[in-house]
Amino acid sequence: MKLKIIHTNDLHSHFDNFAKSVTLIHQHRDENTLLVDAGDFADFKSIELQGTRGMAAVELLGAAGYDLLTIGNNEMFNGADTLVHMATQSSVPFISNNLFRKDETTIPGVRSSVILSKNGLRIFVTGASPDLGAFNEGLGFHSENYIIAIAEELERNRGKYDLCILLNHVGTVADIDLAKEISGIDIIVSSHDHVLYQEAKVVNDTFIVSAGNFGEHIGVLEIEVNGSHKTLLQSAVYSTKDSNPDEEILSILKKSKKTAIEILGKPLYLIDEPLWHDVISENPITNLIADGLKDMLNTDIGLINSGIANAGIFSYVSDKKLIEICPSPLNPTSFEIQGKYITEAIQQSLDVQHCLLDGRGPGFRGKYVGGLHISGAEVVYDGLKVVEMRIGGERLDEERWYSVASSDYLQRGSGYPSLAHNRNEFYRPEEIKEVIKIYADKTEFVKNAFDKRVTKLLNTTEIRGLR
Repeated sequence: MKLKIIHTNDLHSHFDNFAKSVTLIHQHRDENTLLVDAGDFADFKSIELQGTRGMAAVELLGAAGYDLLTIGNNEMFNGADTLVHMATQSSVPFISNNLFRKDETTIPGVRSSVILSKNGLRIFVTGASPDLGAFNEGLGFHSENYIIAIAEELERNRGKYDLCILLNHVGTVADIDLAKEISGIDIIVSSHDHVLYQEAKVVNDTFIVSAGNFGEHIGVLEIEVNGSHKTLLQSAVYSTKDSNPDEEILSILKKSKKTAIEILGKPLYLIDEPLWHDVISENPITNLIADGLKDMLNTDIGLINSGIANAGIFSYVSDKKLIEICPSPLNPTSFEIQGKYITEAIQQSLDVQHCLLDGRGPGFRGKYVGGLHISGAEVVYDGLKVVEMRIGGERLDEERWYSVASSDYLQRGSGYPSLAHNRNEFYRPEEIKEVIKIYADKTEFVKNAFDKRVTKLLNTTEIRGLR
């Protein structure tokens, strides 16, 4: 019995490429085909997803004819309620054997595994989601160890199937180790780390495939199943670059975008003063975020990088504007860190070249790292280095542990590595753009956003006065 598996992963809402992918999928599909995605299909940087609570992604998956989707971290980033909304409305099953609600109950609409039939062949498909630790908890999720969860799911279904497929959103290196550790998995569709395998890797009789990222390729794996024996007939990836976009997908995207703009484009309120933005210089929109974070999480200081925003707000606030200026699905995060590491990060922020570095990192959708903006503290520098820093009016103590409100991007040390030396992290399910939404409507916070927190000394007399 022949089976063809067409697989995708890590699309991250690159829907222009997805439209091309679907054309290729139709060209390669036949009556023996299973079409699967290994997660991170839905990235909530997309206005189509923001405006439809993810339903645009669900409609696209259905129109393309997918059989299954594994839940990646990006399907989780908009919180548990949005995932439930998507999964319960979807005609395409959402799969994860190790993801639960925060209270460890099952997530409505999410299945641990599915057994499908193709021409009499019983195909068992399961999948696992990444464990992001405390970050998961902040979003309303609980994750079990994926190795244990996969092994238990296989054991529960032993004897019920002829072929086992694992859609695993934990990374290719982890999947190689998994294939060595657990026998009985015939195929692993790998994802999460955006690796492109030109052909299947064979590890312990397990075929492992991965189709890169952003819809730039689709993968095709064809095998012949004869009892317990599986023969590899074909394994390849195909570039979508020169493929024509599928008209039905383009139509769905056009309709979803129109709906999203209508919903998200409505003005919510006017702002008292224009909140301009600059990636290097201290600016009021980033100060507002720092102030809002400090207030929201009740910490000693707020700390955020200006790269979190792409632009300022000049007349009114709408959800559409917020997505445009702050597309990163990053979350308000608090942690404790010693003063010396705060100083090191602020010192690094004074380097213009550092501020202009590529800001890439998990969840980051901006361009530059940007300079650090601080709330609840005053920084004095001499043009080259930090001369003095005060927190709550008191001189910073290098060894003292301070509570900081920031983003999960900075908490991980992205952009500013010294900030990774923290403890007792706590995550909120909101996104940073919601901090802007809340606090740009508060006159006091808008006014305070224009207060300078970082001062450059102009002469040696001033510098001596601080020593």
